[in-house]
Amino acid sequence: MPIEVIAIASDHGGFDFKEILKVDLKNFGYEVLDLGCDNDSSVDYPNYANKMAEAIAGGNALRGVLVCGSGIGISISANRHKHIRAALVHNTLTAKLCREHNNANVLVLGGRTTSIKVAKDCLKVFLDTGFEGGRHQDRIDIIS
Repeated sequence: MPIEVIAIASDHGGFDFKEILKVDLKNFGYEVLDLGCDNDSSVDYPNYANKMAEAIAGGNALRGVLVCGSGIGISISANRHKHIRAALVHNTLTAKLCREHNNANVLVLGGRTTSIKVAKDCLKVFLDTGFEGGRHQDRIDIIS
């Protein structure tokens, strides 16, 4: 079975988190597709949300992780793409529910609003949780 590729991207406000979470992804056995940014110099978060959308649309990754300062801007940008269901989470419960109920394919975290411990826990839960389907699929179909 091929190794799943997880794409990850951030703006400058999420750069440090991105670098830490890349290590966790590799330790969990995933292949990591780093879409940038490459340092903590100021950049525009919509560009990285767009790169994530392109990577998923192109089949280069099935799921992804985005990080900006608050998580808000990059999640809004990502969700402008029809095939993206990006969920800004703040704890493991929201990480679990975004997968079970919304089949989120992009986890979004705030590098300035979430502790790295919580972010790491959310990442693990996001990766390990499946979609329940059923009535939740009906809702996703409405969104799509």
